[in-house]
Amino acid sequence: MKICHIIVGLGVGGAENMLLRLAFDLKANVDCDQLIVSLTGAGSMSERFQSEGIEVQTLGMKSVFGVISVTIRLARILRAYRPDVVQTWMYHADLLGGLAARLAGNRRVIWGIRTTEIATGGSRSTAAVMKACARLSWWVPDSIVCAAEASRRTHVAVGYDAARMVVIPNGFDLASLVATADQRNALREQCGLVASDVVIGTLGRFNPDKDQESFVHAAGMLAQQNAQVRFLLVGRGLDTGNVELASWISQTGHANRFVLLGERDDVPVCLAAMDIFCLSSRTEGFPNVVGEAMAMGLPCVVTDVGDAAMLVSDTGVVVPKENALALAEGVAQVLEMTTYARLQLGQRAKARIRADFTIERAREKFEALYEQVIGRGAR
Repeated sequence: MKICHIIVGLGVGGAENMLLRLAFDLKANVDCDQLIVSLTGAGSMSERFQSEGIEVQTLGMKSVFGVISVTIRLARILRAYRPDVVQTWMYHADLLGGLAARLAGNRRVIWGIRTTEIATGGSRSTAAVMKACARLSWWVPDSIVCAAEASRRTHVAVGYDAARMVVIPNGFDLASLVATADQRNALREQCGLVASDVVIGTLGRFNPDKDQESFVHAAGMLAQQNAQVRFLLVGRGLDTGNVELASWISQTGHANRFVLLGERDDVPVCLAAMDIFCLSSRTEGFPNVVGEAMAMGLPCVVTDVGDAAMLVSDTGVVVPKENALALAEGVAQVLEMTTYARLQLGQRAKARIRADFTIERAREKFEALYEQVIGRGAR
């Protein structure tokens, strides 16, 4: 089997990480050859694919003015590679990759949708691409994979062909989501945290969609009520150089309770340093970071966005989005538990990920879909 994955870029992100996990698991368990094509540049993740013997090609697209040229070049790559399946990741890759595959005479195309609340995020150009995909969804792809049931519902509502849609949740590489007690203790010590501190953490890039403002406001309320709580923020832009973030934290009156680590490459260790994980997002599809936190045995408090509530199920607390008070109250519910009860809740979360959301489970579902698409040939 030959699979060509087409993605907008290979910087660090949810879709990119899922592609990495899937490609690696396919390589380890399925007799297949894979080619990764980035519409833009190489990105920081390219070397990881290449280190596993997976070829990466880049097309260098920098603006909408290069769309026609990139589509033609992509079609040439597909004609030369002759994949059994063309799998695209996110709107721009869906549109250009799908059209290029058609130009190359390949109708075995699988689109990928990662987002949910399409009205609240993205640029005008992205919205235009999404609408174009909706109109072409009955003709270009054989199948459309959504990472979340909420994504499927949202996109059917704006015109995507429901008959072609299937939900395959993200899968997690549990072997990589581990950290030792020594690593936890070392990072906490570096952050000035002591054993009695209860650390409430969040992880994700600084972005309005992640609503770190609500997290900080909720943290301020919790700090007034509980002298033991501390707040650990990890992700691109969550550092001391962020003036806007610093202003929010200052307004809480408890700036000494916050630790800002910025972007890190030791996510499992950062999660291990936490006692409770908090997702404050105002929009998500399938929130990878929540699954990672659950896999690390953390009880989670999440906003009701995308498939977050489905993912945590009865192993965490779900609150309304864009509501700092509700977020604080949700975290307070977990803080009121005994240490043993919190640990048990986290272990239930870990067991849920192991049972239903491993990368092996996701790969099996994709493999079955590839065989169906190849078997159908074309619609």
